[in-house]
Amino acid sequence: MKKLIVILAAIAMVGAFTATAMAAEWNFYGSARFASFYTQTDDGNPATDNVDTLQWDQQGNSRIGATVKFNDQIGGAFEMSDSFGKRKLYGTYNFGAGELLIGQTYTPTVYFYSNSVYDGDGDLLGVGQFYDSRQPMIQLKIDGFKLALIKNAGSPVLGIGTVTEVKFPKIEVAYGYKTDMFFVDVFGGYQTYDEIDATPTTGPGDQSVDSYVVGVGGGVNMGPAYLKAGFHMATNPGQYGAYNPAGMQANAQLVNGQVKDMDQTGYLAVVGFKASDALTIEAGYGSDSNELDVENSKEDQTVQYYLNCSYTITPGFFLVPEIGKIDYKEDANGDDQGDLTYFGLKWQINF
Repeated sequence: MKKLIVILAAIAMVGAFTATAMAAEWNFYGSARFASFYTQTDDGNPATDNVDTLQWDQQGNSRIGATVKFNDQIGGAFEMSDSFGKRKLYGTYNFGAGELLIGQTYTPTVYFYSNSVYDGDGDLLGVGQFYDSRQPMIQLKIDGFKLALIKNAGSPVLGIGTVTEVKFPKIEVAYGYKTDMFFVDVFGGYQTYDEIDATPTTGPGDQSVDSYVVGVGGGVNMGPAYLKAGFHMATNPGQYGAYNPAGMQANAQLVNGQVKDMDQTGYLAVVGFKASDALTIEAGYGSDSNELDVENSKEDQTVQYYLNCSYTITPGFFLVPEIGKIDYKEDANGDDQGDLTYFGLKWQINF
């Protein structure tokens, strides 16, 4: 009898879920992406210079997901990676004057001005374009304005202990204005947390670590041609949780018992030309520079430049050949960090 009750309860739950799902509008989508690139790495060491490598693999940002409309007020979406990890999962409430979002998706400071495809659709993210990725948050959106309270990324990196004290979420704001001819974006973010000293009697004591970012970007359409550019300044982008593909030193550091900030300046510029409905040509340049706020410090800079074209074979299937270079310049000690030259092709089918 107990087994029968359990079975009936399970059937009822499945039936309830199915009825709810049928009541909503589900729009599924997928994107299969494959990278075939040849790279040559010069790491500045004569013994290991000119290392040639072939990349032939599915990109990690291949995805499958769905957008959902439950009714005129309630909606949502989910998106999973090629390894079925969570990329997005959120719900939305449209209250007329605006929209409330809860869950994980791109933060307000995320923009994609570049279409560089190397390094898993790198898009100059972390090399000129500030990038906070997809984070758990509560976001309010009204017209072009966004305000989000985001999971604090604080972690103990100063070396004084293993515990952090988080009292406030990260906060980000952004505003965008767009017409058929041009667009403008402005954004900012702030985060604070405390690192607790594990040896308060002999150590420097508890330390507060503050991080922020401010930036502006925009673009203009000139017939078949377009131009996009962006600029940002950040303090302690490592503690903030900003994407750092080049592995630059991005954290505040403890110097003589005091927290010294890491200051970042980044910019990028992209130009493109739509030769036809099937072919678009684009070139771009990006740069990030980090420097510790101490006397006689040196900046750690990374730059990238590229040329590519996107060719559509049929709607949903396109190829993007690209050639470019990432120059890691010198580190804060003045040592050459080498560079990486690449060329190859991204294959993508959207379904």
